[in-house]
This record gives sequence, C-alpha cells and structure tokens, in this order.
Amino acid sequence: MKIHKEGKKFLLKMAAVLLAINLVLLIIFGWETSNVPCYFLIFSVVLLLFLVNFFRDPERVFENFEDGMIVAPADGTVVVIEPTMEDEYLKERRMQVSIFMSVFNVHANWYPTHGTIKYYVHNDGNFMRANLPKSSTENERSTVVIETPSKVQILVRQVAGAVARRIVTYAKEGVECNVNQQLGFIKFGSRVDLYLPLDAEIMVNMHQPVVGNHTIIAKLNNTK
Repeated sequence: MKIHKEGKKFLLKMAAVLLAINLVLLIIFGWETSNVPCYFLIFSVVLLLFLVNFFRDPERVFENFEDGMIVAPADGTVVVIEPTMEDEYLKERRMQVSIFMSVFNVHANWYPTHGTIKYYVHNDGNFMRANLPKSSTENERSTVVIETPSKVQILVRQVAGAVARRIVTYAKEGVECNVNQQLGFIKFGSRVDLYLPLDAEIMVNMHQPVVGNHTIIAKLNNTK
C-alpha cells in the first residue's frame, strides 16, 4: 500500500510537529515525574497511523470495461438514488447516485467511465455535512462532465464535507479519460455525485457499500 501524493507533504509536516511537541513535553516533564509525555506519544502514534490510513492509495485496475458501464468513482456508501434536476450544466432531469465517504474510506477518486472531458469547474461554497442533500449544490465542489464514446454525457461532482477543506481535481477540458485514471482527491470526509440518464440501469441499492474503480454503479441503455 502506498501513500497518495496529496498526503505525503502533509504527513511529513504532521510528523515533524508531533515530534517537536513530544520533545518539548519530554524536556518539561521527563519520563520519571509525569505520564504526560507517554500519553502524548501514544496519541501521536495513533494519530499518525490514522492519517497514513486516510491517505492510502491502493492500486486498482478495472478489467473488461465495456462502453456504457459506470464504475464507482469512490469508496463509500450509497446515500442517494433518485431522479433530480441538474441545473448547472446538463439543465435536465437526471438519475442522481451519491456515494458518501467517511474518514475511514479511501479518498482517492476515479473517473467512472471512458470518454472525453467536456466541462470542468470548481466552485467555492459552504462546508455542511456531506450526507445532506443541499451539500451537492451549496458546498465547495468540483464538477466534471464526461462524454462517452457513444456521445452520452455523464456528470460527476466531488463535494466537500463538514471537515473537508480542499478538493483536488485533475480533469482538463478536451482530454480523454478512462476508469483506471484518478479524477482527484478529497481531504477528510466528503461525497461524490453521479448524474446519469433517467433510463440508466442502476446496479446498486441504497446504503450499499461500494469500492472505487471496482463496483459497477450503472449501465447506460443508449449505447451503440
């Protein structure tokens, strides 16, 4: 298991800060006169292990992809499956499927399909809990539209949560993408929304755990 590039500098800085605090506590209290240095050392190790786990970057390869497949863009739990109006770009009703990521999930995001990136924009916003419906339109978010080889447009949206304060997106308009490439990374609790055609065959259920770049979310019906 490797560490994601978005977490390497952060982990080094955090390790340096914790090391400095531990040294100061050791100098002030000493091992023999107080349990404070011991307790903080244990806390530091647990915190670093948690952060290393959060920034893990598993190698995942989706094989036998077929045009029309929509693959999970993130690890997490399905929290929304419903028709809704997509007002930002598509301007039409779509089937929304949303995946909520807890702080224990892998936070790397993958492209859900093969195609060409037609649209990308990052919007600043609020930081309400990512499992709330309004977070899709009111929180900090990045929106990417992918046109499949069959000319079907799929919208994927990274949404920040109550703790998340940075969304990283690698998408560039006009560039081709595929399911085995990473779309980006969201730091500390968030969600990813998919807006699919209304006639798409949804392959997951509410509250189902999914695995990024592994679980098939849906199959499009209007492919060539």
